[in-house]
Amino acid sequence: MNEQYTVAMSSIIDRFSLETFYLPTLPEQIFVSCAGVNRPGLPLVGFYDHFEPERLQIIGKVEHLYLKQLPDAERHARLEDLFRAKPVGIIVTTSLDISDEMLALAEEYAVPVLRTSVKTSEFMAALIAYLNVELGPRITRHGVFIEVYGEGILLLGDSGIGKSETAIELIKRGHRLIADDAVEIKRVSDTTLVGRAPSLIRHYVELRGIGIVDVRRLFGMGAVKETEKIDLVITMELWQQGKMYDRLGLEEHYTDILGIRVPTIVVPVSPGRNLSVVIEVAAMNARQKRMGYNTPEEFNKRLMESLGSV
Repeated sequence: MNEQYTVAMSSIIDRFSLETFYLPTLPEQIFVSCAGVNRPGLPLVGFYDHFEPERLQIIGKVEHLYLKQLPDAERHARLEDLFRAKPVGIIVTTSLDISDEMLALAEEYAVPVLRTSVKTSEFMAALIAYLNVELGPRITRHGVFIEVYGEGILLLGDSGIGKSETAIELIKRGHRLIADDAVEIKRVSDTTLVGRAPSLIRHYVELRGIGIVDVRRLFGMGAVKETEKIDLVITMELWQQGKMYDRLGLEEHYTDILGIRVPTIVVPVSPGRNLSVVIEVAAMNARQKRMGYNTPEEFNKRLMESLGSV
């Protein structure tokens, strides 16, 4: 069974600087569990067959003007039907007026009423993006997550393989740490995974023989980042004599994380290998592939053309 995640109304209020006109209880005790939002056009004309009260309801200029032109008794009835449906919250956009009638119904049916000065479409887009991140399915993986040349690189491998030491070397070379040891991964869309560190260990790295170090204090704010999209998984493993490692890069490998396939490469670890440089090249190569240029395919094409001309 999928775990149900929630976000407190207080977090939404803080994130979007919302004005609070009525709250039935403390905002920390009101929780939103649905990333979808709704403009209640159809409910305001009486259609509630598929109404989802767990969605935040957004009232913009269209809804406001529609209600305004209704006769008083009909307007009250339509608003009362909406509040009686007990939505998790109603947000009025564009600094539109909130009537005493609406506030009285909010108090009667214990429905939060808030307001923003932002235009409806702009606000809805930002709110949906925020809720997708906060409410997305998630897992925690053991590994190191670092940004290299703008690419989110998730380093996986057995404990003691050298992931944290490699991360420190990359940080010294100007790249940024997101998480060490534990990486919280959220699926924020059908194609995107975002990783971050648990709050308790954020900005810390464990180095065997030294202990816990604070990357932000040692290397500065520019050496850390809160979140990043996962673009590439690099699995580090001890070099196995006789194992055939990919030398051309023609085969594409993927790791499935929360139903999304992430490009993956295996990097063998052995004395003398400069892993930080290898990972930098892997990051640049992954970015180049995403921009449409695949070096192995281009090389193979040239090779076939060369053989064909012999």
